[in-house]
Amino acid sequence: MNIHESAEDYLEAILILKERLGLVRSIDIVHERGYSKPSVSIAMKRLRENGYIEMDPAGYITLLPPGEAIAQRIYERHRLLTRFLVQLGVSEDVAAADACKMEHDLSDETFEKIIQHAMGKQDRTQRNSDPD
Repeated sequence: MNIHESAEDYLEAILILKERLGLVRSIDIVHERGYSKPSVSIAMKRLRENGYIEMDPAGYITLLPPGEAIAQRIYERHRLLTRFLVQLGVSEDVAAADACKMEHDLSDETFEKIIQHAMGKQDRTQRNSDPD
């Protein structure tokens, strides 16, 4: 699946806002991320055209299965990388900012090895059931 980093960021933002607010509109993304309204509008149009989201007539955004899968993948990486960096002694704010940079560019192999190391070589099923 080849998708640009900015699209991943938007999908992740939609997922996070959905968890926090229940319903998500473009203006919520503007406020959450500090992006301009035109930038968000263009991004939402592209995400719709590529089958990642749909918008109802009232402007509420729903992640479609492909968008949900990408958002979940990126958000999981973000949370786990942040946790790993904090375990190394990095402050929470710096760890979250660095995780945001890393979550897009690490190969699956490198990500898995980092997580195996951080979690004491636990398997993925144990990690996925670990509450935040």
